[in-house]
Amino acid sequence: MHTQEYFTSSYDFELPSELIATHPAHPRDHAKLLVYNRQTQEISHAYFYDLENFLPKDVALIFNDTKVIKARLFGHKKSGGKVELLINRPLNAKDISVYVRGKVKPQTQLFFDNDLIAIVKELHEDGSRVVVFERDGTELRFEELLPIIDKIGHIPLPPYIQRDDNEEDAQEYQSVFASQEGAVAAPTASLHFTHEQHTRICANYKHAYVTLHVGSGTFKPVETNIITEHPMHSEYYEISEAAKTLLNLDTKILSIGTTSTRTIEFYTRNKTQLSGEANLFLHPNNKPLRVDYLLTNFHLPKSTLLMLVASFVGLEKTQELYAEAIKEKYRFYSYGDAMLIL
Repeated sequence: MHTQEYFTSSYDFELPSELIATHPAHPRDHAKLLVYNRQTQEISHAYFYDLENFLPKDVALIFNDTKVIKARLFGHKKSGGKVELLINRPLNAKDISVYVRGKVKPQTQLFFDNDLIAIVKELHEDGSRVVVFERDGTELRFEELLPIIDKIGHIPLPPYIQRDDNEEDAQEYQSVFASQEGAVAAPTASLHFTHEQHTRICANYKHAYVTLHVGSGTFKPVETNIITEHPMHSEYYEISEAAKTLLNLDTKILSIGTTSTRTIEFYTRNKTQLSGEANLFLHPNNKPLRVDYLLTNFHLPKSTLLMLVASFVGLEKTQELYAEAIKEKYRFYSYGDAMLIL
């Protein structure tokens, strides 16, 4: 017999459309911050620039230093028909998983600026396509592709931000400490840190970086009725030596975002693997083993990210916190406000 927390429908909620953030807060640290303390059961309302007032004194912070690439490309087929391509993730040095808007079949060539061509190799049932990119007749490795798409591509804003990307997004949809190129979605809890606040916190607290290249699967809603039947997407991760050292101490860990959390928890369960593919699904029946506290944004209904929040506080409390956030007009999703779970 399944209890409520197993049903996908338990993670659904009505969100007024005006609470979907379509632009970032200015400055970054002026986003609102909901703080929930599990020991006292207290909810506080603050701003992100108040974060240090709430941090436990001996906590260590772990950030995701992935960098969003300009993964959205606009081009055309030989016939002249327009296509839009979204890079999802590299599968190996040259084969890349993408989504294509527009009908394509194997061997279709897609043409982009700067003489870039994508050749479709495979069509997958989940809607993704496998392509190789080439220029001047030479197949490109993923790292050779990056500087080209940096010139001709667009920042891949999430589907619910219903506008074209602009110059501001190239700055704002990127954390101030992003350094490892490869994500197609930002680790959004990180977006709230200004350079000054990040530098200050790092001077006063133990900290380290992990890398998880966020794939577009992060936005995929759970479509099965029972959450544990959902095929969890996998994403490339790396644990730095500093993060490994920190995680091996008995220091309390505050994970900056769901992506850092998934990385830490995957590594905790597979201690020998410092890099590889992480596909861990955290939910109320698969709770965190190493992460003590979580900083995160407000997530989509029926998403694995919302279920991850429930792995920290339970389904009922998650529903209560989200109802409170809606009542207090917090802004939701990638450019939205933040929540700190202590």
